[in-house]
Amino acid sequence: MVELKGSAYLDFADAEENASSQIGNGSCDSLECYMVLTKLEKTAIGTICFLTGPVTLMENALVLGVIATSVVLRQKPSYLFIGSLALADFFASWFFTMSFLDFHLFHRSDGPTAYLFKLGGVTMAFSSSVGSLLLTALDRYLCIHQASSYKVLLTRQRALLSLLVLWSITIFISSWPLMGWRCPTDLSPPCSRLFPYISRGYLACWTTFILVLLALILVAYSLILWKAHRHESSMTSLQGAAGTGQARMRMDIRLARTFGLILLILVGSWLPVLTFMLVDVSIILTHTQQRAFAFCGTLCLVNSAVNPLLYALRCRELRLALLQSLQRVCGFGKCKKCTKDLDPGMHSAGDNCAEVSDDEKLGARTTQLDSISEIVNNQSS
Repeated sequence: MVELKGSAYLDFADAEENASSQIGNGSCDSLECYMVLTKLEKTAIGTICFLTGPVTLMENALVLGVIATSVVLRQKPSYLFIGSLALADFFASWFFTMSFLDFHLFHRSDGPTAYLFKLGGVTMAFSSSVGSLLLTALDRYLCIHQASSYKVLLTRQRALLSLLVLWSITIFISSWPLMGWRCPTDLSPPCSRLFPYISRGYLACWTTFILVLLALILVAYSLILWKAHRHESSMTSLQGAAGTGQARMRMDIRLARTFGLILLILVGSWLPVLTFMLVDVSIILTHTQQRAFAFCGTLCLVNSAVNPLLYALRCRELRLALLQSLQRVCGFGKCKKCTKDLDPGMHSAGDNCAEVSDDEKLGARTTQLDSISEIVNNQSS
C-alpha cells in the first residue's frame, strides 16, 4: 500500500516536471499547459467561486436595483459612482466565475478568438471596478477639499460624462488583444505563462494601468485624511475646552480607521495578482507559481463581494432607500411605520455630498454632522 502511494506521488511529480519542461522548452501545443490545478486545488477554488460568485452577483444586483428605483439617489454623483462600481462588480462576478471555472475546472479549450473574448470581459469588468473606486475616491476628495463649490464642480452631467469616459477607456483597453495585440507565436512558445495568447507587452501595459489607478486612490484618500487631521487640529485650538477637543480629535482617527480598512482590502486583493503578472513579464513561471496565481485571482472576486458592504450599504441614504423598496415589495403595515419614521432622514441628508459611513459622524455641537462636507463647511462658519 505504501509503495502504491509512493509510486503515485512519483508519477505526479514526474508528470508535473515534464509539463514544466514542456513550457520551458516552448513545446506547449494546447491550453492544457495552463490547466495546472490538482484535484484538491480544483475543489478548493471551485468552492470559493461557487460560494462567492452568486453572493457577489446578488449583492451588486441589489445595489443597482435600489439606486435605479430611487429618484433621489439617481440625482447624486456619489451614488452614480457607486452604481458604476456595482455594475462593474456584477459583470466581474459573472464573467470571472464562468470563465475561471470553465477553464480550470472543466478544462474547456477554446480557440484564440473565443478565449480572448472571455478574457476581455473579465479584464473590462475588473478595470471598470478599480476605475469606479478611483472616481469614488476623487468624489470624496472634492467633497472635503472643495466643499463650498462641490455641487458646481461635480454636477450630475459631469459625473455621467466621467463614467462614460471611464467605461469607454476600459472597454477599449480590454479589446486590444482581440484587435490584434496578442502573442505573435501563439503557443509555440507561449508569451505568457498565466494567460494564453496574451503578449507580454499587453500584460505589462494593463498591469501598469491598474497600478496607476490604485496609486491615485491611495493619494486621494491620503489627502482626505491630511485635510481632516488639519481641520481637527485647528478646531481643537479654537474650542479651548478639553473635553470637546478630545471628542473632535477622534474624527480623523475614525476616518483613518475606515479608510485604512478600505485600502487594506483593496491592496490586499490586487497586489498579489499584479505582482505575479509583473513577474510573468520578465521570467518563466513554474507550475507552482501558476497554481498560486489561480488562488490569488479569486481574491479579486472576493474584493468585488466586499465592495457593496464597504461603499454602498454603509451609506445611510442607500439603506433608507433599500428599506423603502422592501416596504413597497412586502406591502405590510408593519413595514410602513418603520419606513415612514425614516423618511425625514432621507430628505435631511439630501445636502450631503459624500457620506462615507456612519462611523464618521462627529458631535461638534449638539447636532451631529452627517458627512465630511458638513465638517468642512462648519470650519469656515
